[in-house]
Amino acid sequence: MIRAILTDIEGTTSSIDFVAQVLFPYARERLADYCAAHRDQVAPILAEVASEEAGDPVATLLRWIDEDRKATPLKELQGQIWADGYASGAFKGHIYPDAVAGLRRWHAAGLTLAVFSSGSVAAQTLLFGHSEAGDLRPLFGGYFDTKTGPKREAASYQAIAATLGLAAEAVLFLSDTPEEVAAARAAGMRALRVDRSDGAGDVPSFDEVDELALNGEL
Repeated sequence: MIRAILTDIEGTTSSIDFVAQVLFPYARERLADYCAAHRDQVAPILAEVASEEAGDPVATLLRWIDEDRKATPLKELQGQIWADGYASGAFKGHIYPDAVAGLRRWHAAGLTLAVFSSGSVAAQTLLFGHSEAGDLRPLFGGYFDTKTGPKREAASYQAIAATLGLAAEAVLFLSDTPEEVAAARAAGMRALRVDRSDGAGDVPSFDEVDELALNGEL
């Protein structure tokens, strides 16, 4: 029996365009000035970047944004910059209506909901806390980022199940990325690929997840 649903964000609960065309440019345009204005706050992040690559850490971070690098220090700094944007009302977090409905439905049914994203936990809570559908944070019982481990490695999903206090087979993972779905399944989780574009995945939206569960296909 499924007792928890773990979901990805980008391409799964939320539009890739929102991340690529709103969040990333907002952080890129402000990154250098933010670092200069918050030297003490960002010092540990810049030190971690410098330990990974030689050269100016700010320039490295800007390049990582352009490369869409899934680097933990970059995600932490982006989350800090996005906090200002959400607080000022510059944007609200995009969540697909079917994802909002599904999350609320599953929460009401007593399922534990959690997030696993390459974006930092801070960025996750900002997106769901300032979403177009209102504050969705009360729906979730856990947030996980790359500090838990890479999203394409089975050990990360095993660690999440253990943190949730559940056997892996009691957790259903939703993602748009085939490699992440494969890693979750390798860890023993049930997993579905959500494909909102060409229908090549297991389900086109969150609406169909319940139907598969009712038919015993999960």
